[in-house]
Amino acid sequence: MTDKTRVHARVNGEQTEFLCEPHQSLLECLRDILGLTGTKEGCNDGNCGACSVLLDGRLVNSCLVLGVEVEGHQVTTVEGLADWRGLHPLQQAFIDEDALQCGYCTPGILIAAKALLDRHPDPSEGLIRTWLAGNLCRCTGYTKIVSAIQSAAARLAEQPREVGT
Repeated sequence: MTDKTRVHARVNGEQTEFLCEPHQSLLECLRDILGLTGTKEGCNDGNCGACSVLLDGRLVNSCLVLGVEVEGHQVTTVEGLADWRGLHPLQQAFIDEDALQCGYCTPGILIAAKALLDRHPDPSEGLIRTWLAGNLCRCTGYTKIVSAIQSAAARLAEQPREVGT
């Protein structure tokens, strides 16, 4: 029997504690232990982006990070994008622009787009396409996804900046 490790992390803005086995991926911990099933398991080898999350603001594939590695760190999943005010502008833009079909890849793409807009608030189409290269979608041609990200960037530019951001 494997000894479990107690992990303390801030997940979606809330201090969280969970027990996991040393070999469990962050993806498994999010889905199976914390019940955050928005993060999807696709390839389980870092090639599809379905499991994308932000780790201390950096885009990572959660299938390639061990759960124990997030000790003391901050993790943001797709569930953490929306807040009490409503959907994140990216989520709303994806709805408005019809930028999803089956939706399986959508959480990972939303997280990748969030990471992009955090670094480049007004990205070009080329930058968006390059940034999303690690997120595979088998249903769309990405055109509506790119359009939704551009729309969200415009919406975010119109919002007043919060103190400390």
